[in-house]
Parts: sequence; structure tokens; C-alpha cells
Amino acid sequence: MIELTLGVDAWKDVEPGVEALVDKWWVAEGDAVRAGQVLAHVVLVKSNQEIVAPADGKIEQILVPANETFAQGRPIALLKEAT
Repeated sequence: MIELTLGVDAWKDVEPGVEALVDKWWVAEGDAVRAGQVLAHVVLVKSNQEIVAPADGKIEQILVPANETFAQGRPIALLKEAT
């Protein structure tokens, strides 16, 4: 299982305690995805970020729904890698 989260580079100059907002999910639980596919749009301190699938697989669970926030390092979804 792969935990999907916003990469550490995105948080580089962000003050501790600031959270990112999941603006939109482009996939739903159970959807098959391909490596490189954009899964979600995230906003962090007026900067738009994309969460991209690191591998082919299936979205097992969305942990942070659209319009909710999450802290650095917190996974927003789980991806079951294709075998």
C-alpha cells in the first residue's frame, strides 16, 4: 500500500502548523489509476499543487475529502499498487 501525500519540497518555506487544502479529487475510491496520472488538486499557501500517482494501481481509500485540510506528512489517500 502506498500512502499518497504532498511532497516535502512543497512544504519547504511553509511555516509549521500551516495546512494544505484538498481542492478537488479527480478520482474516487475504487478507481484504477496509471503512474503519472493527476489524482487531486491541492492548495498550499496560495500555491497550486497536484498529487500524482507514483505507480499504476487502484485508489483504495481517500483519507482527506475535498474541501478539507491536512498537515505536512499526513497521507491523503491510499493506493494499492497493481501487481
